[in-house]
Amino acid sequence: MEQEHKQLVIGILAHVDSGKTTLSEALLYGTGTIRKLGRVDHKDAFLDTDALEKARGITIFSKQALFTAGNTDFTLLDTPGHVDFSTETERTLQVLDYAVLVISGTDGIQSHTMTLWRLLERYHVPTFIYVNKMDLPGADKALRLRELRGRFGDGCVDFTPTVPAEERAEALGVCSEPLMEAVLATGTVPQADLITAITRRQVFPCYFGAALRLDGIDDLLNGLQRDTRMPPDAGSFGARIFKIGADESGARMTYLKVTDGVLKVKSNLVSRPDARVEFEEKADQLRIYSGSKYRLVSEAPAGTVCAVLGPTKTYPGQGLGVQPDARQPMLEPVLNYRVELPEGADPHCALLALRTLEDEDPQLHVVWNAALGEIHLQLMGEIQLEILQSVLQSRFGLEVAFGEGGILYKETI
Repeated sequence: MEQEHKQLVIGILAHVDSGKTTLSEALLYGTGTIRKLGRVDHKDAFLDTDALEKARGITIFSKQALFTAGNTDFTLLDTPGHVDFSTETERTLQVLDYAVLVISGTDGIQSHTMTLWRLLERYHVPTFIYVNKMDLPGADKALRLRELRGRFGDGCVDFTPTVPAEERAEALGVCSEPLMEAVLATGTVPQADLITAITRRQVFPCYFGAALRLDGIDDLLNGLQRDTRMPPDAGSFGARIFKIGADESGARMTYLKVTDGVLKVKSNLVSRPDARVEFEEKADQLRIYSGSKYRLVSEAPAGTVCAVLGPTKTYPGQGLGVQPDARQPMLEPVLNYRVELPEGADPHCALLALRTLEDEDPQLHVVWNAALGEIHLQLMGEIQLEILQSVLQSRFGLEVAFGEGGILYKETI
């Protein structure tokens, strides 16, 4: 029987330094998408394309890469692991079919890992777990599995091929009633039931390995193509916008995932009645990116992540067609800084540049105090502040400094 061809969007998430970008590289290399295995510390990772990312050795902007494994075309979205850029990660979660949560074999579940877990829960993203760095001293598989079950529940099941089938079936039987009934009746779990349980977030397949040594990569790839399915397609056009950016020439790009139907080039994108801004604009160009390169396409079917040139009034989290807007983000800025401009600089030029960046990242709140003639910024942390300073310099030629930061307090009843 011929397997259906699938098109899935998967995201890789982790606490910073767990090896998330290394795992992305390993998946691309393992499927023959890239010929050379890049490394974050060598500054040649396929997905860390920005100069700031290469300099710091961290992912700052979410990016995509395409690869094929078996009967499945994957769009891989690599997200920032640093807490300062977690709002970028949260926006990306809104378009994922499945996620791979990377956990360090030596450090285990860390504070930001729990934040990511709560976000995955909030957006109902089915999740695979890859425990990385198992080749390092102090990495204990039994200990990590106990920790996963203690923090994330009994749905964390070891899917390493060396685990005996009966042992895995027994572990799966605890996860849901249909699985329990299947195990009691036949001693096995039907594939369709397993896929349903993973989609419903009742089972979280766990894999162990070392991404830098390509250990456990094939097992994870096999699981991602075998134990997944495409979400239902409503037929009529639907899409979810998760990011606004700019290309090298400064042209505005709307990154979206086509969830239903087909998006064709030159078709009209119309805001929904409940949208924040009303518009009707043309999709002048559809670009499918992989790393820093892209190809132009005439249409994008359901499951495609593409950058659309043309629209000027779109915003992250917006739904188009049959898709409603995403929920309000869970993560909010926690710090407040005053922008200090050099002598003689026009505050309105700086405000315009910051408004452009706020358009790309709505969680970067820009506040203009007309009485004092001051600009204030609300954001997540000091590293984000340093990156913002670099972006304002490289993109807008603005030299800015920031006053002392203060914590934003939220009033409650």
